[in-house]
Amino acid sequence: MAARRQFSREFKLEAVKLVEERGVSVRQAAQDLDVHENVLRKWVREHREQPEEAFPGNGKMTPQDAEIARLRKEVAKLKMERDLLKKAAAYFAKESI
Repeated sequence: MAARRQFSREFKLEAVKLVEERGVSVRQAAQDLDVHENVLRKWVREHREQPEEAFPGNGKMTPQDAEIARLRKEVAKLKMERDLLKKAAAYFAKESI
């Protein structure tokens, strides 16, 4: 099985620029750059939706994704604390009887 190709942010931006600014069709640009047409369409869509945050790179998250990850971690911590307090309350209620 072939390894998945990775493209730099600069390559993606240049590919999008080829389509958006120079007016080259997505099909022709994809053939010229040797990428799948659907991949190039996805890059163009991502760039149109969030030009500054498009193509963050390896392991880098958009600010929204980073906030979601932080909140999920906090929720997990709070659930653990809640469960511990429930167990402690049950233990002390049993002791007082």
